[in-house]
Amino acid sequence: MTISVLLADDQAMIRRGLRLILEDQPDISVVGEAPDGAEAVALARRLRPDVCLVDIRMPRLDGIEVTRALAGPGVHAPLRVIVVTTFDLDEYVYGALRGGAVGFVLKDAGPALLVEAVRAAHNGEALVSPSVTVRLLRHLTDPAPVRAATAAHLSDRELEVVRALARGRSNQEIASELFISVSTVKSHLAGVQSKLGVRNRVAIAAWAWENGHVNAR
Repeated sequence: MTISVLLADDQAMIRRGLRLILEDQPDISVVGEAPDGAEAVALARRLRPDVCLVDIRMPRLDGIEVTRALAGPGVHAPLRVIVVTTFDLDEYVYGALRGGAVGFVLKDAGPALLVEAVRAAHNGEALVSPSVTVRLLRHLTDPAPVRAATAAHLSDRELEVVRALARGRSNQEIASELFISVSTVKSHLAGVQSKLGVRNRVAIAAWAWENGHVNAR
């Protein structure tokens, strides 16, 4: 099955480079390009691609606004949005994450990571690369006091899974660390998503960092 992708970036050269990388894969097809945020939203709603790859800085609507419009809370049939960013845009990345983005790709990421991000998003994962996710969250998040009422809703085991996830562990690595099965890890994460009211594992990791459940080392 071919994964359909929409590219949104105001630089034609960047869009061309992304298209060449993605269409070199037999299972990925670029179905549209948008030079600004407003056109990205219109095209995405019309084409309904499997994955939208959205630059954070664009004219008319920026990546945060595009993400909220396509994947934010209250959006009917939300689309999967991956945000393309540079490492120093903390507030933009965090805003996009809260807006419903399911992944991040750094502008200097290699082709393999870009392809991995698209496939992960298509498979319902919010994981681009554990190290990238952790670096972003550690850099952009100033841990706030723990929200005891919310944290109290999670079991001790769920908190263990959340902490491991926030440190960038994959499901398999979490399972090995906690001596449980991968299916049990997935079950715990599904329960955490429901209790926290978030859509994906990136948002779970952000919550953990934001609320002081992870030691920044």
